[in-house]
Amino acid sequence: MKKIIQIVLFLVLILVIALPQAGAEEEEQELAVDARSAILMEPTTLEVIYEKNPDEKLAPASLTKIMTLILVYEALEKGLISKDTVLTASESVRGIEGTRIFLDVGERMKVEDLLKSIAIGSANDAAVVFAEALGGNVANFAKMMNRKAEQIGCRNTSFKNPNGLPAEGHYTTARDVALMASYLVNKYPDVLNYTKVYEDYVRENTEKRFWLVNTNKLVKFVEGVDGLKTGWTPEAGHCLCATMKKNGMRFVAVVMNCSNNERRNAEALALLNYAVANYNVVPLFKRGEVVKTYEDVSFYPKYYHIVLTEDVNVLSRKGEPLKKVATEIAIDYDNLAYDNKKVGTFKVYYDGKILKEVQLAVREEIKRASYFNILCEVLKEIFLVSGIKT
Repeated sequence: MKKIIQIVLFLVLILVIALPQAGAEEEEQELAVDARSAILMEPTTLEVIYEKNPDEKLAPASLTKIMTLILVYEALEKGLISKDTVLTASESVRGIEGTRIFLDVGERMKVEDLLKSIAIGSANDAAVVFAEALGGNVANFAKMMNRKAEQIGCRNTSFKNPNGLPAEGHYTTARDVALMASYLVNKYPDVLNYTKVYEDYVRENTEKRFWLVNTNKLVKFVEGVDGLKTGWTPEAGHCLCATMKKNGMRFVAVVMNCSNNERRNAEALALLNYAVANYNVVPLFKRGEVVKTYEDVSFYPKYYHIVLTEDVNVLSRKGEPLKKVATEIAIDYDNLAYDNKKVGTFKVYYDGKILKEVQLAVREEIKRASYFNILCEVLKEIFLVSGIKT
């Protein structure tokens, strides 16, 4: 009898241990019931917390405009355009369907107004204006979109236009959308100053004043949600890429092909809340952190610092201890005088596996020293060693 009781108690103990784990698995499985495809990602590490059919190729509708915004911001960064640049709408805007700001052929509008028309109002005609300004035409711009998607790491994406209106061969996946969104918010966080706005206007103080209303209702009703993009067509269903920053952490959730707006919003929010409640983003290294300091008379100035160009974080479940961190530095000395922004790599290993490889840069603006500067530095060293005062 005693042995039977011990066996029963052992089985009960096993059940007590197993039940919370089963409950957690069940909770994760039920996070995105309605969505045909979904993913939850931490954007600085690109770690996936939850996924459901993340690589299924689907019509993205206006989630397409995430890539359009990336290329707009890239053009701003390169100085090809500024926010005050005025662009002109061509014949291509005539008859564009879906959400739009009703641009007239020949109408001129500043880049910033076109930018917020996409970010807030999801304007299809504004996206076409950018496509023609930056790519020459829609077809060339689509090629630019696809090249950039490939550079970012998207493996199952094919764009045919800048706005997501139905087109044969126009598709992406939840994973690729999350990668694009992560790239956008990491590299160009200024975009969030527009995507977080619920309502605004273009053509202020004119008869054609137009009211922009954000189709992402979460930015108005949920604290911390500041983007990013909604989408809908009959083929794509209801889609949403939402991002939330809370407790110093940001997460990106993508749900595609939902049955209605309510389910789309609820499931994206449930994913974001799950991440905030269950995970920590732990900073290991900061952008701008010095990893090496050099003294070299062949450069001017002779003292210079090698710094990180990106943050390095690790995603961990709350309550779990951090694992072993190791680093590896490789400096490209031959490139120091030619490209101060690419002077080597900094590899971070977490628990024995590569976590991230970061480009290294020189904090100062250095250049090859002249023979005269080198001679002066050598003489200074000689005088210091000999004790001669200069």
